[in-house]
Amino acid sequence: MQIDIEKMENKVDSLNSNYQNLVAQISETYAYGYRKAVAAVNSNMVETNWKIGQYIIEFEQGGSSKAKYGKALLENLSKDLTSLHGKGFSRSNLNYMRLFYQRFPICEELPHKLSWTHFCELVKIDDPLERSFYEKQTIIENWSTTDLIRQKKSSLYLRLAASKDKEGILKLAKHGQVIQKPIDIIRDPCVLEFLKIPEPYHLSETDLETRIIDHLQQFLLELGKGFAFIGRQYRVPVGTRNHSVDLVFYHRILKCFVLIDLKKEEAGYEDVGQMNMYLGYFENEENTEGDNPPIGIVLAKEKDDLLVKYAMHNISSQLFVNKYQLYLPDKEELQELINTQLQYK
Repeated sequence: MQIDIEKMENKVDSLNSNYQNLVAQISETYAYGYRKAVAAVNSNMVETNWKIGQYIIEFEQGGSSKAKYGKALLENLSKDLTSLHGKGFSRSNLNYMRLFYQRFPICEELPHKLSWTHFCELVKIDDPLERSFYEKQTIIENWSTTDLIRQKKSSLYLRLAASKDKEGILKLAKHGQVIQKPIDIIRDPCVLEFLKIPEPYHLSETDLETRIIDHLQQFLLELGKGFAFIGRQYRVPVGTRNHSVDLVFYHRILKCFVLIDLKKEEAGYEDVGQMNMYLGYFENEENTEGDNPPIGIVLAKEKDDLLVKYAMHNISSQLFVNKYQLYLPDKEELQELINTQLQYK
């Protein structure tokens, strides 16, 4: 009896293929169900903690009850509820629940995309405009709690608001940073504290670039929503000479390339001219149908605003010269500047 080897192999391949499809189908269904379950648990936890916060506030406002328990209320609650239910009722967690109700008094308006750990970070923010910004931006950019903490520490709201007028600050707080035009992706200064480079530093531009690549996820977080990494030292052949752009990204919202050149010292007029050449090359040689004109960013340790102004005279509005800093900005100075803007009429 002759066995058809080829037919048997085809049958085995078909069985394997069907089996792999089954594994993929089950995995996809499980992952979807798990995500829904986690979302449901999170939503219930958020609403439950809001309700607990409401009970605490209402009890505190009860006159004689408030007088009897006073400042020891949360401490007593923590002991009694922990003995009844175990973990989850530490004094600090109860205080977050209390603050949660105070900061977000309307339960129906709670953003259900945020987790309880997100809310614990948001309620720490006293300023309602700043808190509203981080709430909106967390949803827009799908930040994890770790991302939110980093952006708070880097004073992202204050950095963005510092360059706006009163109307712009209020709009930023209400809607978050909405990306509609090139200027919307600019953060000046760009904070690179995650590179952990002590001042004073003596790194070359290549070393700085390498460190950014090694911390690409954090750098993308600092750049903001919409950036996709394309490459480093991107070759730009012009005439008989080869040039290269330090970092190239594609912005999926603005639908354009974003070119970044790093400068370890002050940006000069020649850096502006070089970036303008890169923009011309990309628009003519790299852009495909549907791409918008590229954006160029010269990212330098220092910049002379007047020099930059004259160097960019009659040059593309898609070109920016920004500063970077290796340490967190002074929050008090930024807050004072914004307060002045908000008081101005």
